[in-house]
Amino acid sequence: MSLTGRISELSNKHRQLDQQINDEEKRPASDTTRLKDLKRQKLKIKEELRWLEAS
Repeated sequence: MSLTGRISELSNKHRQLDQQINDEEKRPASDTTRLKDLKRQKLKIKEELRWLEAS
């Protein structure tokens, strides 16, 4: 996979995670463990995107 393809794929995953986080936060009884996990995943992707874009 090319660099731009990988960046595009990660950007899509980042947006999907953002949507999942928003959906979870809107629920009356949000699952805090799930929220933490989703936010961790999103941060990991964000860090990888920054690293790839700097390359």
